Amino acid sequence: MFDLNSFINTYVTKRPASMFGDDIQRNYEALTDAIQNKSVLVIGGAGSIGSSFIRAILPFRPSELVVVDTNENALTELTRSLRSNAELAPCVPDTYLPYPMDYSSVTFRRMFLHHKRANGLSGFDIVANFSAHKHVRSEKDIYSVEALLRNNVISAKKLLDLLEENPPEVYFCVSTDKAANPVNIMGASKRIMEDLIFSYSNAFPVKTARFANVAFSNGSLPAGFLERLNHHQPLSAPTDTKRYFVSPQESGQICMLSAMIGQNRAIFFPKLEEAQMTTFDCIAKDLLAEMGHEIDYCSSDEEAIHKAANWRQGQPYPVHFSASDTSGEKSFEEFYVEGESVDMERFGSLGVITDKPVPDREAVVSLIHTLDQAFESENCTKADIVRLISNYLPNFEHIETGKSLDGKM
Repeated sequence: MFDLNSFINTYVTKRPASMFGDDIQRNYEALTDAIQNKSVLVIGGAGSIGSSFIRAILPFRPSELVVVDTNENALTELTRSLRSNAELAPCVPDTYLPYPMDYSSVTFRRMFLHHKRANGLSGFDIVANFSAHKHVRSEKDIYSVEALLRNNVISAKKLLDLLEENPPEVYFCVSTDKAANPVNIMGASKRIMEDLIFSYSNAFPVKTARFANVAFSNGSLPAGFLERLNHHQPLSAPTDTKRYFVSPQESGQICMLSAMIGQNRAIFFPKLEEAQMTTFDCIAKDLLAEMGHEIDYCSSDEEAIHKAANWRQGQPYPVHFSASDTSGEKSFEEFYVEGESVDMERFGSLGVITDKPVPDREAVVSLIHTLDQAFESENCTKADIVRLISNYLPNFEHIETGKSLDGKM
């Protein structure tokens, strides 16, 4: 039978075990002190990274776990998965509450304020936010751009204001490698998010992590390969897009390490070498070979679709691989930029961006207000938003080709 975790370890990350295992063992006592008997709120906890974070922290025995996500079905599956896992089921606290709700809603605020910690104060000891638009395809026009920025930045400010009134022991919000020298609005939104959360770091400790693609995460291209194969549809992938990958397990672990033992305003990232990068078409080729398929290389989407419609078991599987030509695609990935202080010695598998100054909250709040006002205008365009972001992030160089991933197979 096909084992996805084994495939990821062998062909994608090329690591037999988690790269963060040793660092977790070395810091086991500190992690236990930070998590044990603490109330934990995980926003976006039913997604790939959020659920992996939950699986990482449960063995350290939090006293309460509240999970918020807009995807009701995914929350249900998360609960079934945790309750059915021989190792994790005993670690699920008595107070385990999965809530299908939007973290920017009135209902969420009411739930948050009504929840009491052991010290009698409202809120939670640990708050981790994984709610985010993460796809470059989420910026095809002004409406998708607005949804992206509202989730990643504008609504995030409302949450931070709530936390400032009810400070947690730690706040973690996941970032992305695409926040370093961003070339798309998604990456720029995460770079703004970093400034936003750090501007609250005098009120409560704030941490984040930039890391690579999560192999076979929900909505990712590799996860799409499995869906396409299940429906006997052709595979499509870019040939010139090299990316770093971490496993789903590693994605939760790096967030846990950053949140629980990172210093205030620290940004964690994995120590990965360029030789460890791979391309999406290579993943597709290895996946097909692992499943016993020869490959039929097609010259267009149309040819691949036609052949897939008539494909039978035992025949070569149709694929169309081509160079990337869509907006916002970065040709390479990086975790830090010139001018950022980096500590490569503290951890075996992690680098840490340190000494980040407290950003000017007035400046970032002014940007958020300007974006909010811009979206109220019927004449606002994607180009207008790019210009506003560029005024705030001088190094933002948006790559616009006029083509979206939604126009491709």
